[in-house]
Amino acid sequence: MKILAIASTGGHWIQLLRLKPAFQDNDVVFVSTKPNFASTVKGYDFHAVPDASRWNKMELIRSFFKVWKLISTTKPDVIITTGAAPGLMAIIVGKIRNIKTVWVDSIANAEKLSMSGRLATYFSDKVYTQWLHLANDKVVFSGNIIQ
Repeated sequence: MKILAIASTGGHWIQLLRLKPAFQDNDVVFVSTKPNFASTVKGYDFHAVPDASRWNKMELIRSFFKVWKLISTTKPDVIITTGAAPGLMAIIVGKIRNIKTVWVDSIANAEKLSMSGRLATYFSDKVYTQWLHLANDKVVFSGNIIQ
């Protein structure tokens, strides 16, 4: 199976890397917003996309089209993300292109889902939370996914 694993910087990237053992025996393409993160996934295909946030609408558009092009060329079977904006872009593109998608909300979001996580519930095939009290009919709690 070909997996596109995408996350922005900071905790999102760290948590995505903690999922790496689950990707074993699959063809994985990692994507983030910092080109130097390629060194953290040696031996894997890596791509950088523009960083974006809700405060910079032009970068959101630029990021969306870069993510679209990347998904078009890599042709993943599944897209997995821990957030934030680039991951949400990938989830939306995946929905449009009929690719299976998985959102894993940050363990740091103990009180409520992240804004991107809430938006992901409309587009993603599966949305996971790390907290039982945040689970509902659209958000799955399956124990601690990321430690």
